[in-house]
Amino acid sequence: MLTDINPKLPMRNKSNSRQYYINQLGFQEIGDYEGYLMVKKDQIEIHFFEFKELDPKENYGQVYIRTDDIEGLYESMLDSKIEIHPNGTLQTKPWGQKEFALLDPDNNLLTFGQSIY
Repeated sequence: MLTDINPKLPMRNKSNSRQYYINQLGFQEIGDYEGYLMVKKDQIEIHFFEFKELDPKENYGQVYIRTDDIEGLYESMLDSKIEIHPNGTLQTKPWGQKEFALLDPDNNLLTFGQSIY
């Protein structure tokens, strides 16, 4: 039986990723190993593997994170001066989700969504 999913995203610099996810997005560090970082917030866990040669312009890493308070989360991001993706402001999508998106320091796309039904 499947119980969880923990996406693995590339990172060029562990210190930069740690700073962004912990100090800006409010995640907690749950694992730090050579070339590997694990963070968690609420029930969401994201893992990062070191990829120093990563060209952010060619990175298509993406993760979709569901929330039960999209409005509150979006407002908290704005209040904390977190940069919202230029095309990812809070919007209602035709597939029944209210969403917004961020890009992390390595150009991984984080989309947050909540069902409107």
